[in-house]
Amino acid sequence: MTQAKFKECLVLCKFRVVALMLLSAAVAMLLTDHSHPITMIQALFGIGCVAASGGVFNQLVETPIDQKMQRTKKRPLLTKSVSFNEAWGLAIGLMVLGTLVLYFMVNTLTALICLAGMIGYAWVYTCHLKHLTPQNIVVGGLNGALPPLLGWTAVTNEVTAQAWCLVLIIYTWTPPHFWALAVCRQKDYANAKIPMLPVTHGKEFTYIQIILYSILMVLSTVLPVLIGLSGLVYSIAMLYLNSWFMYLAYKLYKSHSDAVAMQLFKYSIAYLAWLYIAMLVDHYFLIAI
Repeated sequence: MTQAKFKECLVLCKFRVVALMLLSAAVAMLLTDHSHPITMIQALFGIGCVAASGGVFNQLVETPIDQKMQRTKKRPLLTKSVSFNEAWGLAIGLMVLGTLVLYFMVNTLTALICLAGMIGYAWVYTCHLKHLTPQNIVVGGLNGALPPLLGWTAVTNEVTAQAWCLVLIIYTWTPPHFWALAVCRQKDYANAKIPMLPVTHGKEFTYIQIILYSILMVLSTVLPVLIGLSGLVYSIAMLYLNSWFMYLAYKLYKSHSDAVAMQLFKYSIAYLAWLYIAMLVDHYFLIAI
């Protein structure tokens, strides 16, 4: 495989999205205080493979839609830098490899949850929910929020309230994150006949929903402190990150600017990464003192 082909395969796998998922999974592992380096590597490899396969399946299914959208018209399958046969082979190979690694080297619980999440994203959300309701990202958002749970179960082999708390943060973060992008791509989604919220209810209604779901997200980020999972360091970082997020959401509501919407979308990615990093720093800061 050439270097150019490898880069195109990374795009096909949605590498940046997978990297953010793996970060949240790794943080969850480390928060348990039961993590082992070998188990972590095996689990992250398996989770990453299955998540990447979901990204490939998503693009295979959505090729007709991607052709109609400016944002996606240069994806590898449309530029033919990767053939459909190669993509199908990559998707199936990654799914099988990742599931086998999780099943035999980690535990059955993690393998089953991970596989269910991939099927939920690639089939339930992509093939059905996305085209049925403007609340698609809310109903189907749980699939993308599972990585912390996977990280937790990978090292503990059990589902706990702490794990669901970490999942809830990503679940409530997903709508404002995705709708900020959808506002900028309203015409694209309309041309593709996908009932995203800005298409079915208009931008102004979407701005309000972004604020409301941002409030839910802020409330969910307080839960780690309330249940004793995080402390002072996380609280300070969380307050700062949430303040800026809410400021951008309010600014979008007042300005109706696509530029602000894109600013919020880009910030939301950094927001989630820094929030989980702060949680990890806080955890080991408490151990140190």
